[in-house]
Amino acid sequence: MTLRITPEHISTLNRNEIFVFGSNLRGAHGGGAAYIANNLFGAEWGVGVGPTGQCYAIPTMQGGVETIRPYVDEFINYAKQHPELTFLVTRIGCGIAGFTDEQIAPLFKNAVVLENVSLPKGWREINGYSAKQKAFLAHFQE
Repeated sequence: MTLRITPEHISTLNRNEIFVFGSNLRGAHGGGAAYIANNLFGAEWGVGVGPTGQCYAIPTMQGGVETIRPYVDEFINYAKQHPELTFLVTRIGCGIAGFTDEQIAPLFKNAVVLENVSLPKGWREINGYSAKQKAFLAHFQE
């Protein structure tokens, strides 16, 4: 079992990699990771939720943490349905939207064990996922 860490700065993607970024519901990708997604990886202007180009948008600008949860759950289901892709989750919501890692990381608790989802540094630990648990789970996947 490989646990991936999303690089802090992403300027290129491999063919099977998807840039997962925080957006707004209007899909106005004018700043932060959304700007990078639009300019480098094909995120479509006007699409604020889901896959476009080599990206996946998760809206983070519409309210509190609980308004983000359904979109993260939708993303996790999408990632499960596409094991051939590697999803590089950026620190969604932790820039322009103003949330902390401690507020957003728990939304991704169900993604921690997905081998095709890369999470920002520290998010697995925030979710209580340790190296000991990794070894335990690996034992059952053999």
